[in-house]
Amino acid sequence: MLDFVANHMAPDHPWIDEHPDYFVHGSENDLAGAPRNYCRVQTKSGPLVLAYGRDPYFDGWPDTRQLNYGNPDLQQAMIGELERIAGQCDGVRCDMAMLVLPDVFERTWGIRTDLFWPKATESVQRTHPNFQFMAEVYWDLEWTMQHQGFDYAYDKRLYDRLREGHARSVREHFFAGLDYQNKLARFLENHDEPRAATTFPPGMHQAAAVITFLSPGLRFFHQGQFQGRRKRISPHLCRGPVEPVDQQLEQFYDRLRTVLRQPVVREGQWQLLECIPAWETLDNIPGRQAGPLG
Repeated sequence: MLDFVANHMAPDHPWIDEHPDYFVHGSENDLAGAPRNYCRVQTKSGPLVLAYGRDPYFDGWPDTRQLNYGNPDLQQAMIGELERIAGQCDGVRCDMAMLVLPDVFERTWGIRTDLFWPKATESVQRTHPNFQFMAEVYWDLEWTMQHQGFDYAYDKRLYDRLREGHARSVREHFFAGLDYQNKLARFLENHDEPRAATTFPPGMHQAAAVITFLSPGLRFFHQGQFQGRRKRISPHLCRGPVEPVDQQLEQFYDRLRTVLRQPVVREGQWQLLECIPAWETLDNIPGRQAGPLG
C-alpha cells in the first residue's frame, strides 16, 4: 500500500511549470497578509504567487503547493495518477483525504469543487476491482469517506478515547453498526502520533492493544510498535536512533499476533457483550495487566 497525497504537491513538481492552473493562486495582497500560507514562485511562465498546502485550522506546509480541486482538469489528472499507481501496488493510504471534500475545500480556500473521491475510486476499481483505498481522516468524517468509495478510514476517535482512559466512552464507541466498524482502520500509533509506549503506561498499553486489535476492521500496526520504540521519527528524516527492545512488550505482541492468526478471530462473528458492573462505577481503564494476554 502506497501513500497517496491528494491535497498538495512538492514545490519542485513538473506540474508547476507545465500546468500552473492546477494549483491555488494568490495575489500580492494574499502574500503580504498571510505569508505563512502563500509564497512567490518562479516558473517558466514567469513569477506566480501560489498557496502552500494546508488544512483550514493551521498555517500552510511550506514544503508543499496546494492543488486546486475547483479545476476539473486537475481532478482528471489526479485520477490518472491513481490509475497509474493502481498498476504498481495493492492499494493507497490517502493522506488527509478529507481536505478535498467539497465543503472542506471551500471552507479552506473559498473555491467550489465537485466531488472527487467517488469518481476516483470508481474509475480505479473499474479496471482494478481489488484495489484498496484507505483514508487518513479526522473531524468525525469517517462515515462520509466510507460512502465516497473508501474501503477503510482511520479510527482516530477510538485512539483518542483509549488514550483518555475512560472505559465508558470506549464501550459506547462499539455501539456503531458493523457495516461501519468493519471499514475502520484501528491503530495505537502511526507516524503522526506519539509512540504508544510513551502514550500508554504498562498494562494500560496491553489493555488498549487487546481492545483495538480484537475489534472489527483493519488492524494497522506501526514500525517499531512491537518492540516498544519510544522515539517518534519524522518521515522527512527517514532514520531514527538505536533503541533498546522492550522484551516484555515484544513478548506480549507475539502472543497477541498468535491470537489474531486464529480462524475464529479472522472469520468469526464479532459482537459486543452486555456488561454487569463489578462495582458502582466503571469509568476508567485500569493501568495494570489483566487476562491471558497481559
